[in-house]
Amino acid sequence: FQAEDGIRDQPRSRGLGDVYKRQGFTWDTQDRSADIAAAEKTWAVVEPMLKDERYHLVVLDEITYMLSFKYLEEDKVISAIENRPPSQSVVLTGRGGGSRVREIADTVSEVKDIKHAYHSGIMARKGVDF
Repeated sequence: FQAEDGIRDQPRSRGLGDVYKRQGFTWDTQDRSADIAAAEKTWAVVEPMLKDERYHLVVLDEITYMLSFKYLEEDKVISAIENRPPSQSVVLTGRGGGSRVREIADTVSEVKDIKHAYHSGIMARKGVDF
């Protein structure tokens, strides 16, 4: 999972991808303990963002997997989102996420794959798909 911040004057986004994506997470984990440690390390970076009113937007990309795989404590994540500054928007992405995430969300959307380049043999491209 990764996160992007909403501070426009930062020379470089302090996205959580810098922390977690390097860990090589896959759905079929080879080392659950290492994946949990990496998710917790990532959360340690984003949790203060959810308390800081300078962040107008925080995107928690694919965080629902971290909840459904129980890599992060759901209560802790939900509490941080519920107690964020009133002017801060948070976007959570990923499939599932459970009913508690839906309950606290202001908007829930489902993206449906109508046509995807992958099915035509075009592999994921840096800057487009990741």
